[in-house]
Formats: sequence, C-alpha cells, structure tokens
Amino acid sequence: MMRLVLVRHGETEWNEERRLQGQQDIGLSATGRRQVAALAETVGYLAPGYVVTSGLRRTRETAEVLGVRPDACDPRLNEAYLAGWEGRYSAEIKEEGGGVYAAWRAGRYHPPGAESFGALTERVVAGIDAAVRDAAARGHELFMAVTHGGPARALLTAAVGLDPARTVPSHPASLSIVDVDPGAASLTEPGAARLRLFNYAPALSPLDPPD
Repeated sequence: MMRLVLVRHGETEWNEERRLQGQQDIGLSATGRRQVAALAETVGYLAPGYVVTSGLRRTRETAEVLGVRPDACDPRLNEAYLAGWEGRYSAEIKEEGGGVYAAWRAGRYHPPGAESFGALTERVVAGIDAAVRDAAARGHELFMAVTHGGPARALLTAAVGLDPARTVPSHPASLSIVDVDPGAASLTEPGAARLRLFNYAPALSPLDPPD
C-alpha cells in the first residue's frame, strides 16, 4: 500500500470573510500562513516523496510554507467552479432559505451554471489516480496532494465513503491520510483506499471551517 496525505490550503482573506472562492485565484492571508506553519512540523515528519498541488495560488503558497517543492501542478485538483456564488458571503446564501447552502455542502446541490458534485468528483479522482501512478513509478510510498475543501470532500466521498452531510468539512491547513493500493485502476474500486486519519489541523479554528 501507498499513503496519500491530503492537505487543504490555509486561509485566505476571503475565507476569513466567509466569502465563497470557487476558482478565484486568491493567495494566503497572514492567518493562513500561520496555520500552514503550524502544520509544517507534521508534514516534515511524514516527509512526502512526491507532491502535487492544484493550479491555484493558495495551494502553491501552502506547499511553499510547508517547505515542500511540488513535483506536479494539476488543475484537476482545483476547487469547484461555483458560477454566481463565487465572491458571495455564505451568510447571504443561508439567509435566502430553501436549504440550498446545506445541500451544497452535502454534495446534493449546485448553483445554476456551477460545477456539480459529480463532475467535481470525476475530475478530482482522475487527478489523484494519476498522482498515484506517477508517485509509484518514481518509487515513492508516501505522497501529498495540496488541494481545497471541495476536492477533499469529493475524494473522501468517492474513495472511502465519507458522507459530506455527516462530516465536518476540512479545516484550513488540515490533513487527512488515506492508504491506497497502487495496483488498483482507481481509488474508487472496492478496497483500493482506506481512511487512516481525517481532518487533523494543529491550528484548529474555533469556528466552523470556512468554504
């Protein structure tokens, strides 16, 4: 078995303001950098041999603060495209009623014109499957993917069956660990992935995780 360390980036100013980012390319805030720095010792101990980030700046900056050099940058690990919700405050969406915000968090709704949870899952799984093959071909048993809250939800749902409606979303600068079978065609195959650790965040925010 190989081991996947799945990291969510640290906070940005929009995270702190509780604004939805989607694929807006926003860098880390000072708070986010402190959060990532608190995680750096753990990542250093794990010593991933292979690192892939999404194509967005906040994940590349997270890797930099963690002290790791990415081997690959894969836009398939980007956050979900949220169309008209990008830039909006989550409180505004909740106030509109209808339960759409909770349904979106649960992967059961997407805003008009936005990427569905199914489409997000398909591309994220494809990206991680490619990273598994690449890391295995280079002889690495432990590798790290630095991504976003939505992709983390999607992968953990598809690979190990975590229902996003019954779990807390990934905290900023948190990691989850999944043992994976490099011989499987995909992490979605039965038995190809097993959850070892979920949502570990040394700089745990006292508030609910921002999107």
